[in-house]
Amino acid sequence: MSEFETPFPTYDVLDKWDSPSWNDQTRAAVRQRLEEVPPRRFLSEAQWSLLEAIVARLIPQPDREEPVPITPWIDDMLHKNETPGYRYADMPPMREAWCKGLDAIAAEARNRHGKKFEELSAQDQDELLTDVQHNRVDSRYWGDLPAGGFFLHHLLKQTVGFYYAHPAAWSEIGFGGPASPRGYARLGIDERDPWEAEEFDFEAQDA
Repeated sequence: MSEFETPFPTYDVLDKWDSPSWNDQTRAAVRQRLEEVPPRRFLSEAQWSLLEAIVARLIPQPDREEPVPITPWIDDMLHKNETPGYRYADMPPMREAWCKGLDAIAAEARNRHGKKFEELSAQDQDELLTDVQHNRVDSRYWGDLPAGGFFLHHLLKQTVGFYYAHPAAWSEIGFGGPASPRGYARLGIDERDPWEAEEFDFEAQDA
């Protein structure tokens, strides 16, 4: 079970839906994120299944009845080839890096445990991913793809990025969503606009 406890237990960013904080464009963008989860169009079934298992270890969501979808949006990014407009000198193009990286992790699991990554215990999955992060891998599976670079610049970055692009994650951290049209005026440390979420004081409750 996750030990994380949100300091905004009663906050729901979707309560802003009909408020002055959001306009039609904002509502359309949020509705798309909630209702139009893309189907698999780029990754193979095996790669998709593997990525789902990896994502579940990078950002566990045991307390959610409906986990924030992450793999579908990564697949959608790859299908559309939506790159950031740059790549690291030691990394192949984005699509190639993802395919090579996922296939290499699958091969590492088979070589080490004789099983699919998805069939491993949580501890074995975490140990394997930690080794990928620190380049403790079998080079024959990775070729010219740096394992640590793939983990950091693709796997971890996109998993976290798509998680925090979802309204459920916004509520968790007290984020008000896109700053359109109202915007944010109080940007200093410990400053809060009156329409922003207020942290719950657990210490005061326990006193």
